[in-house]
Amino acid sequence: MTKVAEQFNVSSSYLARVCAALNVPKPGRGYWAKLAVGAASSQIPLPAARAGDQLSWAPGQELAPIAKPRPWMNESDRQSLSRELEHWLIRSARQHFDNSRPMKDGDYIKPYKNLLVDITSSKACLEKAFSFSSTLFNALESAGHRVMLATSPGMHRGKIDEHEVHRRQQSYRYPSLWTPRKPTVVYVGEVALGLAIVEMSEDVLMRYVDGTYIRDTDYKPPKASRYYVDRTWTTMQSIPSGRLRLTAYCPSWRVTWSTEWQETSKSPLENSLRMILKTVEGSAGMLMEKLTAAERAAEAEHLRQLAAIENHKREEDLRKVAQSLKDSQEHLARVIQQWANAKNIEQFLLGVEEKVTRLPGEAQQAVLDRITLARELLGPLDPMKFLLDWKSPSELYQPQYMVSTDAAKKN
Repeated sequence: MTKVAEQFNVSSSYLARVCAALNVPKPGRGYWAKLAVGAASSQIPLPAARAGDQLSWAPGQELAPIAKPRPWMNESDRQSLSRELEHWLIRSARQHFDNSRPMKDGDYIKPYKNLLVDITSSKACLEKAFSFSSTLFNALESAGHRVMLATSPGMHRGKIDEHEVHRRQQSYRYPSLWTPRKPTVVYVGEVALGLAIVEMSEDVLMRYVDGTYIRDTDYKPPKASRYYVDRTWTTMQSIPSGRLRLTAYCPSWRVTWSTEWQETSKSPLENSLRMILKTVEGSAGMLMEKLTAAERAAEAEHLRQLAAIENHKREEDLRKVAQSLKDSQEHLARVIQQWANAKNIEQFLLGVEEKVTRLPGEAQQAVLDRITLARELLGPLDPMKFLLDWKSPSELYQPQYMVSTDAAKKN
C-alpha cells in the first residue's frame, strides 16, 4: 500500500480510503509476510460494481463519505435497523453542521463543507431534521435501497423551494441558502431518486427594533408619553418555521419529476413514512421508463446533430471546392494575361533595339542600358515559368469528400 501510495503522491492511509470508496479489496495486515512464506490467503476477487458506485479516482479528487457500519452489527442487524440508530450520512455530517458559518439567530445553517447530506435547516430545527433523515434513510436501506451521495457526474440537485406556500415567481433570497455539491440519492434497483430535506420558511410580520428584527407579535411598545416617538417599522420576511418538507426528485436533467411531503403542526413527517417508501418504490419503474425514453430521444437528437454537422461539413467542402475552381480559373487567366503583357513588352524592346543602331554612340549606349534594366526588371519570359506559377484547384484546396467537378461548378 505504501509503495502504491507513493506513485500517486498520497499517504497510505488516504489510499486505503480510496480503496474503500471504490470498493476495492486490499491486503490485510501481515499479508506480504505470509506471502513470502507461502501462507497467504487467496486473493479476494473484485466485487461487481453496483448502481451508484464510484468507479474511478484521480489525485486531487475529493472522496464522497463512505458508509461505516458499526463493528458489532451483523447482516441481520442491518436489515432490521431501528429508528434510534443514526444513519452514517448523518453521523459524518454532524460536526460540519455544528461548526458552520456565522449566522443570525434563527437563520438557516450554512456549513463550510458542501459535500454533505442534503439537509437545509436552522439551528433550532437541526436535531429534528437529523432524526427524520436518519429514520428515513434507515427505513429505505432496510427495504433494500441504498442511500448515498451521488457519484455519477450526470446527476444534479433539483431546484428546492423552501417556502411553505410555493410562489409562482421566486424572489431573490438574502442570504442565500446552503446548497450541497452533490445530491443525496436513493437507489431503487438501478434508478436513482434525489432526496432533499428542508425546513420550510413562512412569511412573518417582523418589526425592526433597535437594530434587529423581531416578530411583531413579540413587540411590546413602551408606555406612551409626550416625549415618546415610535421609530420602529414592520416588514414581511421569510423565516424558518420549524416544519420539515421532504422532496423526492429525478436527479437527471433529462427528466423533470418531483414529489414532496410536508408536515404540519399537527402531523409530523414521520407519520408519512410508509407512504413515502411506497411512493419512492412505486416511482422507480415510472422514472425508468421516462429516463429510457429521454435517453432514446437524446440519442436521436445527438444523431440528428451529428448528421447536421456532417451535412454542413459537406456543404462547406463543396463550397470550398467550387471556390477553388473559380480562383484557379481566374489565376490561370491572370497568368495568360501576364504572359501576353510580357510578350508585348518584349516586342516593344526588340523594336527599340532595331532602331537604336541609328543613334549616335553615347545616346545608343544609354538606350541599350535602359533595355538591359527593363529586361532585368521583367525577368525571364519563359512561358513554362508562367504555367508553373499557376495554382490548380487541388493545389488551392484539397477536398475532404468525393466531389464531382460538375457538382462543384453548380454550387
